[in-house]
Amino acid sequence: MTSVAPTWPDRYLRNPALRRRAEVGFWATVLLVQAVFNAVVTSLDLAGAGRQVLAWEPWVWEVSSVVVVAALIPAVVAFERRFGLHWDTLARHLPWHVLGSVVYCTLHLAGMLALRHAAYAMLDTPYRPGTWWAAWGYEYLKDVRTYVLIVSTLVGYRFLLLRLQGEARVLDAPEPAPAPALAATAPGPAEPQPAPPPVAPAAPEPDIPPAPPPTPARPERFLVRKLRREFLIAAADIAWLQAEANYVGLHVNGHDYLLRSTLTDFLAQLDPARFVRVHRSYAVNLDAIAMIEPLDSGDARLVMKDGSTVPCSRRYRDGLAPRVG
Repeated sequence: MTSVAPTWPDRYLRNPALRRRAEVGFWATVLLVQAVFNAVVTSLDLAGAGRQVLAWEPWVWEVSSVVVVAALIPAVVAFERRFGLHWDTLARHLPWHVLGSVVYCTLHLAGMLALRHAAYAMLDTPYRPGTWWAAWGYEYLKDVRTYVLIVSTLVGYRFLLLRLQGEARVLDAPEPAPAPALAATAPGPAEPQPAPPPVAPAAPEPDIPPAPPPTPARPERFLVRKLRREFLIAAADIAWLQAEANYVGLHVNGHDYLLRSTLTDFLAQLDPARFVRVHRSYAVNLDAIAMIEPLDSGDARLVMKDGSTVPCSRRYRDGLAPRVG
């Protein structure tokens, strides 16, 4: 049978190195264009206003700014991943992003001034930026827009990845069947009823322990939306799971699908006899493990039947081997 070549979205999603190069290239291109554009516009504005500055000064100002922004982008990415903005988290996480914009502006201004002082000192030219608070207030009006653009780009990029990768959700539980209706009877004349016999006093009943709570229904299938298509995956086909910020990555037959949940909450819905946690960020399907490879550090590497590998920390290793064996 001839295998179907993976499409470019699949190649992009399965290659972290390719994604990293694309993401770094995107931000480098955006910042380079911004530095050149702002330096040219600043030079023209200063010339039109009749202010005399050295030709290299606008370039030092803009390059120092984008260098610090480039250094802060990984921190903004990690911060946005921790306080992701969704409709259900907007009210809770938005104040954190307001605080994050303040910290972003402060670090941007401090790093930018430090680079400019160093550049002016190397060129033996005095640098007089003005008072700190006046500069901070002026820069914050610009930095808050830059911060919003960065976060908006990250949210849009994550939305695009979800559409390419496929987002899963638990199928809704079936509604209980309605109780059978009682047969209607036509009212008739009341018949005399015999008097009930005398009732003897009931003997005390023995203490009966309360019934255990019902076992929650476990999802057997999940609905996946991917590029305007919908299809079902079975819970038994999940080989392993990985915690990814506010999502859980489901690894199914060589594909990864994201489900909005925490790993702990999602494992509580799966069969504990089949799915076990093997790492702070990973859980596996016991039926999908092919081999356990011990490591010198005391941890282990789980080789799955599909060829993928999953880390297993020493905390879970000892209890995993008997269950797999």
